[in-house]
Amino acid sequence: MRVSDAMTREVRVCIPSESIRDCAATLAHNDIGALPVAEVNLLVGMVTDRDITLRAIAAGKGPDTPVRDVVSNEVLFCFEDEELAQVAKSMGLAKVRRLPVLSRDRRLVGILSLADVARHDAEIASAALAKISRRGGHRSE
Repeated sequence: MRVSDAMTREVRVCIPSESIRDCAATLAHNDIGALPVAEVNLLVGMVTDRDITLRAIAAGKGPDTPVRDVVSNEVLFCFEDEELAQVAKSMGLAKVRRLPVLSRDRRLVGILSLADVARHDAEIASAALAKISRRGGHRSE
């Protein structure tokens, strides 16, 4: 099974100049925890509810702070034609619960969450979640 068989195709994005207030409202309205940050149709980062909480609010930044000030610039991603099992394994090792999905020409075409994986293969999702849930490591979304 390929990533394209499991991913969510309807992806909301925000732009670097957008305020964290507007970004947070989009997260809340869509009941999601992360948004890809795109500029001129190219992925430049990811912003999560955790980024807004820890890098903005906890640091004393206001609601009009631009997303570019809190965005995670190190973006892990996958390609739509990759094998789902291998990508899920990589998610577990990297301790991430979601990945932007790109076409081979580097256009954002979807997002793959651990929930998307679970809907298609509970065993693969379970193995990834076990790794994600271990304490330690440099990444946690």
